[in-house]
Amino acid sequence: MSADDAGAVEELVALLDLEQIDLDLFRGSQPDSERARVYGGQVAAQALVAGTRTVDPAYAVHSLHSYFLRAGDYSVPIVYDVERIRDSRAFQTRRVVARQHGRPIYYQTLDFQLPEDGIEHQDALPAVGGPDEGFDLVGLMRGRGTSDADALGREWSALDVRYLGNSQTGLPAHARHQAQARMWIRLRDRLPDDPVVHLAAFTYASDVSLLGASMVAHADAHPNTTQMASIDHTIWFHRPFRADEWWLYDQWSPSASGARGLSLGRVFLEDGTLVATLAQEGLIRPRG
Repeated sequence: MSADDAGAVEELVALLDLEQIDLDLFRGSQPDSERARVYGGQVAAQALVAGTRTVDPAYAVHSLHSYFLRAGDYSVPIVYDVERIRDSRAFQTRRVVARQHGRPIYYQTLDFQLPEDGIEHQDALPAVGGPDEGFDLVGLMRGRGTSDADALGREWSALDVRYLGNSQTGLPAHARHQAQARMWIRLRDRLPDDPVVHLAAFTYASDVSLLGASMVAHADAHPNTTQMASIDHTIWFHRPFRADEWWLYDQWSPSASGARGLSLGRVFLEDGTLVATLAQEGLIRPRG
């Protein structure tokens, strides 16, 4: 790992450390970026931090549901306004509105639970190669001629993403899933031990590739010729984990229609523990 990689993780941690400007009101800074619109994972992660800052630390977030409303602007900070929806003995609920230029660009609802014991089961870890068998995701994007691969590489420089393959290349055909993609992800350097930092960093990384799973069954679909934009993003957090240790992002798309793609994902640790499940629908419209 280079000094630049370590610096990128420090910059991401700083990006997730919001400024409180009033009661339940926060301001998020922006990174340097060459891209036209704010990366959705950044907004989702900062909103999670804002909501968590208004909750009793004894409660842990177990679900995140959100909608992307407008493209974010990198030239100005994002303001996060938190509404306290519910405070009960077992659960606390928050709604977060992200605003720029006086208009909402993103809504997020977070639910928190006081930890308690209950029945347990989980899916099994798929049979896959380890992180050392994967390929650098941004390097693959460059090789495939993705026009903004370099800009994404700089924006995602805090992340180590090892791509294992998809339904067209690298993964065996699946009888029930036409569109699949798998990769290992972690932060390139150690994060602070604060669990909120790990949840926020994971949320940041979770938007890297999920929508793309809806395109991998179509040889003629390419980021250069397809308009892609996240519409909504949902995460269910099942068990605690560290975002700076390898986790498998097992993705598949059950449907694409009406210029929209739906992708689902499961997140496993190397020891087989299932720690999160995700869903995202997004726009996948051919560019005119």
